Amino acid sequence: MKLKELSELREIYERALNEISLPANLPNLYEPVSYLLGIGGKRIRPLLALASYNMFGEDLNVPMAAAHAVEYFHNFSLMHDDIMDEADLRRGHPTVHAKYNINTAILSGDVMLIYAYKFFENYGPELNSKLTRIFNETSIQICEGQQMDIDFETEDDVKIDDYIQMITFKTAVLLGASLQFGALIGGGSEHDAGHLYKFGKNLGIAFQIQDDILDIWGGSSGKKEAGDIVQRKKTYLYLKSLELLGEEDSLRLRSIFTENIQFETEEALIKEVKGLFENCHVKVYAQQLKENYQQLALSHLDTVGVDDDKKYVLRNLAEQLLNRAN
Repeated sequence: MKLKELSELREIYERALNEISLPANLPNLYEPVSYLLGIGGKRIRPLLALASYNMFGEDLNVPMAAAHAVEYFHNFSLMHDDIMDEADLRRGHPTVHAKYNINTAILSGDVMLIYAYKFFENYGPELNSKLTRIFNETSIQICEGQQMDIDFETEDDVKIDDYIQMITFKTAVLLGASLQFGALIGGGSEHDAGHLYKFGKNLGIAFQIQDDILDIWGGSSGKKEAGDIVQRKKTYLYLKSLELLGEEDSLRLRSIFTENIQFETEEALIKEVKGLFENCHVKVYAQQLKENYQQLALSHLDTVGVDDDKKYVLRNLAEQLLNRAN
């Protein structure tokens, strides 16, 4: 069995995604769906599902419905997250609620969620039941992670463990589930599917920590520069800096984030917070933490009971995700 390269999987998936026909009679409902899906994205989750399946099976039409399910769900969550975050840009384009309106974004997001579940109808009763059960648990965790993220905005005593739990639920579990879906659909064992889930979960944690770093020092493409600082998000960088800084600087950083201290410009805010981050070298600690989760992820991939040459596509994808520089 010849594995598909990552570029091939991406091309196959994009073609399949473009072939989905949404109803034309309600453009106000479905055009925003097509708009959001059409402005690109890394397609990480469907690629993980396809690559995981391809370790066990060859016919990529078989896992395609599950790949669509995780991509639709992911974009549904983005559509609603953007409303909650009052974000104007997504992938360098206007967000759905900015381009249309909030009510449209809510309803179009809702229909994307329903379509995500509908895609699982392509599988038989036993497999459908298993996939849906995983999807239900994952969906609940994602909602819990989002609520934790919102709660952190008004909590003064957020711990690093709390933050890791939040990003695990909000970001990482869907990566794990995507891989688990592919393995189960391909006939992989529960053992292998479980380790692929853990590979994806730890990869997702590392990915989010990397994203936090890039938000400050890398310039995340299509997103506001240092948006986490502007929004006073209590990321690992902020929480670890509180530990590393001296008492005076730590109190100053905490007050900026919890007392909503006003600055003349956003640039002034970013400059001061970034300076505090750099004074305590928190970027080095964040990079080390990212690497720890990356190695943990790869250890679970090593445990999957297939030949090593069948794992290289996922290793390659992990390498690409965690060695980004913008």
